[in-house]
Amino acid sequence: MTNVQPLETKRKRAPSKRALETKARVFDAAEKIFAISGYDGATIRDIAAQAGEPVGTIHHHGGGKKALFHQTVARRSDTLSRVRLAALDQAKSADMWGIEAVIAAFMRPFFDLLAQDPAWRDYARLVAFVSSDDRWREISAECFDPTAQIFLAEFQTLLPHASKQQVAEGFAFSVAAMLALLTSKERIGALGAGHSTEDAQIDRLIGFCAAGMVV
Repeated sequence: MTNVQPLETKRKRAPSKRALETKARVFDAAEKIFAISGYDGATIRDIAAQAGEPVGTIHHHGGGKKALFHQTVARRSDTLSRVRLAALDQAKSADMWGIEAVIAAFMRPFFDLLAQDPAWRDYARLVAFVSSDDRWREISAECFDPTAQIFLAEFQTLLPHASKQQVAEGFAFSVAAMLALLTSKERIGALGAGHSTEDAQIDRLIGFCAAGMVV
């Protein structure tokens, strides 16, 4: 008699509500500490203290420091890419086409997300760290480059006489200006005689970057 043994399948249980809340708290804390201290200055112990969790919980949800940083940057990138591409499609459908429209589709969604949730300012600081440090080229390639390439293609279409290198440089300079406004708007107020509204600053940023793209 042949014994037929049933195939055993291991089913992963869905995370409990408590586990999901703990994980969110860990990544919120990591985002805050990395934004304040940078990658090199942040410690797992600092993140644990910010989260109100033991160090072992940080390792459980995020792995080591490098893996945690990668996951923290990746966590919001899909949302940012989705709203940027939606803004680009909307601009196209409304026949609002031109350099300023493409730049606005790329930049305004970040400011809109920040208006909804102040934590996006910490995320902008992480993006600035990643953008300025070649150590994180892999993170940029995964999280930001696919969307960036779509926008670069639109710029190239609008600027047919510019080289690919010129378009890439103009885009990189524009991203740096955007991140500066997202992360250090108080500095502008300190340098200026007064304070512009945020909408006015964003409009000036878009106009400034559009002018730079065609130089």
